[in-house]
Amino acid sequence: MDTVSFAPADTRTLRGTLPPGSPDHVYVPFEVPPGTREIAVSYAYDRPSVPAGTPGNALDIGVFDERGTDLGGGGFRGWSGGARTEFFLRADDATPGYLPGPLGAGTWHLALGPYTVAPQGLSYEITVTLTAGAPGVTPVPVYPPERAAGRGRDWYRGDCHLHSWHSDGRRTPAEIAALARAAGLDFVHSSDHNTPASHPHWADAAGDDLLVMLGEEVTTRNGHVLALGTDPGTFVDWRYRARDGVFGSVARQVREAGGLVVPAHPCADCVGCGWRFGFAEADAVEVWNGPWTPDDEAALAAWDAALVTSVREGGRPLPAMGNSDAHRDPDTVGLPQTVVLADGLTRAAVLAGLRAGRSYVAESRTVTVALTATAPDGRHAGVGERLTAPPDTPVTVALEVTGSPRCSLRLVTDQGVLLTSGPLPVSGTGSLRWRTTPAQASYVRAEVRHETAAGPVPGVMAAFTNPVFLGPVRA
Repeated sequence: MDTVSFAPADTRTLRGTLPPGSPDHVYVPFEVPPGTREIAVSYAYDRPSVPAGTPGNALDIGVFDERGTDLGGGGFRGWSGGARTEFFLRADDATPGYLPGPLGAGTWHLALGPYTVAPQGLSYEITVTLTAGAPGVTPVPVYPPERAAGRGRDWYRGDCHLHSWHSDGRRTPAEIAALARAAGLDFVHSSDHNTPASHPHWADAAGDDLLVMLGEEVTTRNGHVLALGTDPGTFVDWRYRARDGVFGSVARQVREAGGLVVPAHPCADCVGCGWRFGFAEADAVEVWNGPWTPDDEAALAAWDAALVTSVREGGRPLPAMGNSDAHRDPDTVGLPQTVVLADGLTRAAVLAGLRAGRSYVAESRTVTVALTATAPDGRHAGVGERLTAPPDTPVTVALEVTGSPRCSLRLVTDQGVLLTSGPLPVSGTGSLRWRTTPAQASYVRAEVRHETAAGPVPGVMAAFTNPVFLGPVRA
């Protein structure tokens, strides 16, 4: 594609048509001359009628500067996906989702992402306006602190999948933080799509009562993954598919930046949402995303099957998480929430608890769950922990639940569902006791489910735990 040249102050309109089967990303080059103060971009594309069941046109957009478009994002300057039809960049400011900074002279590229293309093709029109003038001063980013006051070693509640207006959300970081506090959360995580632009804007939202961790929802065409709790300003590229063989290096980048690799909503059926990269590089998996749906039920079943394989083949069990994926009203921040046992309310401690699986998922602050396994000699283990004992050792499993009126309790092992209670009283408080041995159960996890009127259908989830593991690690 030919590069479009501009005068020091100029407006040009760029047009093109993308056929069905276009590449995932198409780059439109344009030349930025010295002395440019502002770049402003607006775009539109046609939306022809299509037969029922046929995807129509949807076109995402972002921009890379004169440093180029190579994988890794050295030239990345912003991405709004399909959430905006216009954006601007200056040294001192930028549209949410975009990074302020010097507007270097050279060849820039608009990054177009034809999310879906109608059979008739997708015709686009992009207007680029360059304004000359002295550059402003680029602000020095200030990020939220990596610790809050906390309560020492305790259970902390958080929501690690949230979107602000820096991607396709409609809430500011301050509005999200207010909703998090109202939901009783101790920590939140910034996970805007394909951009770290929101990171400096969370500083004022954090406080002694709320830890803010930073990251990104890496939104590929073969599934979405949370880069959870990375160093401030970390950009994680999304421009690849599973067949490209680069995800291992991307996962290493996330971990080197201090974060966790967490596939999000792996069984979702939206275009490009289903997870296709496998779980060898995952540190945890998001099993519950927003209000409980059949997608979550499928993800829970797939996760449980993976647990069975891991305990029988000696692999690393993958912890589960739950998050709201809240974007806008009426999405509920903290539905669900992950409750993690951490040594303090710090980024490092929370991530360590999540990585170890010392956590459970609940629909709200009112639900609490405690699951323990105790040997005759008094040794015990909780969720994410292992009670090491000979195969025939009698083990007592205890489940305690509050805040779950009319819910039933279930204990699930690698042999399936082995114990189910009747509905809890309206007080919402109840318990189960069960005797087993490591030979009979390699792990035990708990589910708290609402009543259902559909007979054997298991019901909507109120909470579930990561497992307590029994016996030695199997080779």
